[in-house]
Amino acid sequence: MTTPSTPIALVTGASRGLGKSTALHLARQGQDIILTYQSQQAQASATVAQIEALGRKAVALRLDVADSSRFADFAEQVRTALETHWQRATFDVLVNNAGNGTHASLMDTTEAQFDALVNVHFKGVFFLTQKLLPLLADGGRIVNVSTGLTRFALPGYSAYASMKGAVEVMTRYMAKELGPRGIAVNTVAPGAIATDFGGGAVRDNAALNVFVASQTALGRVGEADDIGAMVAALVGPGSRWVNAQRIEVSGGMFV
Repeated sequence: MTTPSTPIALVTGASRGLGKSTALHLARQGQDIILTYQSQQAQASATVAQIEALGRKAVALRLDVADSSRFADFAEQVRTALETHWQRATFDVLVNNAGNGTHASLMDTTEAQFDALVNVHFKGVFFLTQKLLPLLADGGRIVNVSTGLTRFALPGYSAYASMKGAVEVMTRYMAKELGPRGIAVNTVAPGAIATDFGGGAVRDNAALNVFVASQTALGRVGEADDIGAMVAALVGPGSRWVNAQRIEVSGGMFV
């Protein structure tokens, strides 16, 4: 049974991968979920069903984080969902997770690829957060998902990692500007994770999997649940005083 004190989290890109794991960990922690998906409606519905099986409420809304022209409309959908399903005007946690990857060398990256990465990973996060801030409760939390590639450099990820570097700087500015509202803002930076991200290379390419494991202090590649559990811990009551931080969750990759 939802009570007025039940926290509500909005997780973008939560029909699969890291976003799905995050939504499920938050639900196990006692939070209700608004999750977004771009095209995988069936997977999103399955995630909703899993959350409901945990005794929590969940709603799935379609969102293309690359299309900032639709963010105001999306915010209205969130407002309606809050009123309809929770009889509330605000939610408590925003996890900016949705994204995609492009692997191309500096010389081979096209302007179209670069612009697409900007729209999803930087412009999208900036302006989606802006549009949702009136609906985010004072004292709430924001988690922006980055990447270990902002600390270590691997050929082929210069554009992608640059966008995430911008997100890490933006996170600190968000923390500063939203501090008067009591909103804590942090970055979680995953290492290499065995999901379908980037075509599933870390998961499906045996040689790459072995290489990553060999370069990781804990001796394996990451799993989605490693990240979902960290996000849930970061927005839990025990992490109230953690703010404006970049927290890498890589098992000690390239240390």
